[in-house]
Amino acid sequence: MTKDDDEKKEKHWSERSDDEKKRAQYDYRTKNIITSALSVDEFFKISQCKSAKEMWDTLQVTHEGTSDVKRSRKHTLTREYELLKMNHGESISDFQKRFTHLINHLVDLGRECEEEELNLKVLQCLDRSWQAKVTAIEESKDLTSLTLATLFGKLREHEKKLHIFEENEQ
Repeated sequence: MTKDDDEKKEKHWSERSDDEKKRAQYDYRTKNIITSALSVDEFFKISQCKSAKEMWDTLQVTHEGTSDVKRSRKHTLTREYELLKMNHGESISDFQKRFTHLINHLVDLGRECEEEELNLKVLQCLDRSWQAKVTAIEESKDLTSLTLATLFGKLREHEKKLHIFEENEQ
């Protein structure tokens, strides 16, 4: 046997120092916590891992990807953000879901988004039929103090009014 083979073999419990025993107990507990939170399919991805750290790293790469994948994903989502427009006939609620979903993914990948930037982006994404409301919001509100939720609330309310006007005209 070589020295490397000896190092790979675990020491018997009685041969371990108190610190090694404590670390082994923490590792055991952590492995139990990780495995108890996983589905069967997820468990099989990490079942051969020797340590909690190895389990965690395997799960992280599986779900988040490597740093290259994250960087590529961030570039793709940033481009999607830059080109984002409200679709013709799309409701404000549906646009809000799409916008929020995109922003959440960007934030998860490390992008920082200021409230004012997000508010401006929402207003820029709206089509020409919203131009009067966009102008009114821009002129009457300080976009730094307006929350995204409040902005979408105002837009939903305006959308409801437009639907009522359309129904009354018919």
